[in-house]
Amino acid sequence: MRLGLQIPNFSWPGGPSASADTLRAIASAADAGGFASLWVMDHFFQIPPVGVAEKDMLEGYSTLSFLAAATRHVKLGTLVSGVTYRHPGVLVKTVTTLDVLSAGRAMLGIGAAWFEREHRGLGVPFPRMAERFERLEEALCIAKQMWSGEAKPFSGRHYALAETLCMPQPLSRPHPKILIGGMGEKKTLRLVARYADACNLFAHAGAAELERKLGVLHRHCDELGRDYDAIERTTLGTVQLGAGRQSRADVIRWCRELAQVGVQQAIVNLPNVHEIRPVEQLAAEVIPALSEL
Repeated sequence: MRLGLQIPNFSWPGGPSASADTLRAIASAADAGGFASLWVMDHFFQIPPVGVAEKDMLEGYSTLSFLAAATRHVKLGTLVSGVTYRHPGVLVKTVTTLDVLSAGRAMLGIGAAWFEREHRGLGVPFPRMAERFERLEEALCIAKQMWSGEAKPFSGRHYALAETLCMPQPLSRPHPKILIGGMGEKKTLRLVARYADACNLFAHAGAAELERKLGVLHRHCDELGRDYDAIERTTLGTVQLGAGRQSRADVIRWCRELAQVGVQQAIVNLPNVHEIRPVEQLAAEVIPALSEL
């Protein structure tokens, strides 16, 4: 079992003028502390579960570029990019650039998108769900083709590329890992089985439900002839360390429950991450224990 860190909130003491220093300190602590990965959301407005839309939100890939320069070991990605936000060819080029400049540490986190308000607010088309999933599958095919090194046309229902040229190619081999976020059984998990190197599920669903969802993924893999064990199983959850909240023992116990149902990496966010101490506590007292799970 490994631990990853997601940073979903940038409304920190000191305001935007202090954001770079705070973010660098968080990233350095996570990198030095043995976290496996570092993630930001790909949103332009803050999302309802975290805060009101008017809260500070940094653009995802600009932030990841900053994090690449501030770290040396952690994998880097968005959790996750809505397929509607960028043309797939541009998205793949962006992730490729991140991979090259981070010495092979980029991941492509992607999903079907859901936050309608920011689409409407910024003038980004927001198709119906069925179309978003069609676009997601085409984007996954485009990524595979661009990372194959073969610059040939791609023609789909929603996207047409005259040549899938992507130079330089990523340093990750055979390409940056593709992570699909979401828990939908009929579409999302089947796309994971067909195209992805990792999935991301919501930890708050509970161990029993996560086990059931992973069972669905396993069945899709069997039907498609895919090795289930080739897909990294990750979750996203919140940890709140402190008096009257969670202890490090609580976090270890929770991660043990996740590991028992097949989760391999628990990605967590920390509401008080800007204090740095919670990151250091997890690094010192939780990550070593997880290596035994």
